[in-house]
Amino acid sequence: MVIPLENALDIHFSSLHQILRSLYEKMSPLCDDIATFATVVAGLGALFYIGYRVWQALARAEAIDVFGLLRPFVIGLCIIGFRPIVIDSINGILSPLVVGTNRMLQEQLMDMKKLQEMKDRLQWEADVRKITLGYVDPSADYDKELRELGLDTSTQSVMDVLYEVSQMMTVEYWVTEFFRMLLELLFGAAALVIDTLRTFYLVILTVLGPIAFAISIFDGFQSTLTFWLARYIQIYIWLPIADLFSAMLAKIQTISLDRDIELIGDNSFLPDTANAVYLVFLLISIIGYFTIPTVAGWIVQSTGAGGYNRRMNTIGNTVANVGAGAAGAATGNVSGSLMK
Repeated sequence: MVIPLENALDIHFSSLHQILRSLYEKMSPLCDDIATFATVVAGLGALFYIGYRVWQALARAEAIDVFGLLRPFVIGLCIIGFRPIVIDSINGILSPLVVGTNRMLQEQLMDMKKLQEMKDRLQWEADVRKITLGYVDPSADYDKELRELGLDTSTQSVMDVLYEVSQMMTVEYWVTEFFRMLLELLFGAAALVIDTLRTFYLVILTVLGPIAFAISIFDGFQSTLTFWLARYIQIYIWLPIADLFSAMLAKIQTISLDRDIELIGDNSFLPDTANAVYLVFLLISIIGYFTIPTVAGWIVQSTGAGGYNRRMNTIGNTVANVGAGAAGAATGNVSGSLMK
């Protein structure tokens, strides 16, 4: 995930993504059973394909083009060994792309986590100075300064908790927290929807792929093979596109965290503004995930997925409108409190 969600929510969504990965691996062998039936269909298609061209050449007293007659045999060979020859070959060619984009994402996430920890530490130190009116410097020997003030660490911890509770007893906090939880849930759901659809389509294309190859032998259906390859590659690259999009958002958040750290050092950091920016990033992430199929269509053209892309764009616009209203309400509350 790009934007760190609540631990329990993030772990739950991550486990669901792992289930989808294992689902594809377990469902792929089903194509072996379909390949048996597809071999029969391919044999019938090869009979018509070769017979038509041989009789056509004899009727015209022309030489028989043997090279052109090899097409049904090559397709039949692919059907017999569909998984090792076709699926494993395509996945092997595209897997470096998936690994590369995932590595980019992990590097950006590591930088973002380090800056987040640094920001949390600086924010905690600033809060301690604010609570103690500057008498305690947490960057120095914190325990020693507490003892000089007649306090111990446990007492100060209780006071910190009471201060945090007092900050929670505001309408602004609960409104912001509600929209944050809502957008985080929608963010995780959007990523899960894209991953679920990707897995479903890959399973269908893999299991029924031998049928598509067999039908492509018949005259008038040759383009079925091209369309199948285009659809499979297009849907397969949804994952690296999602990783690139996530890496871009992580980089933007890294720049934002750098700016927040500078503002904390200048004592001009406003937590409410940071919360509003966080909500905006969640909204951008939700909308961005629903544009992944469209972006994949720019890279690999596949006419068969056009209707789906239109539906996904419609869903994306709907989610954008709902998310914009939610973020606008949350940002309005935050901005209103800042103007007071």
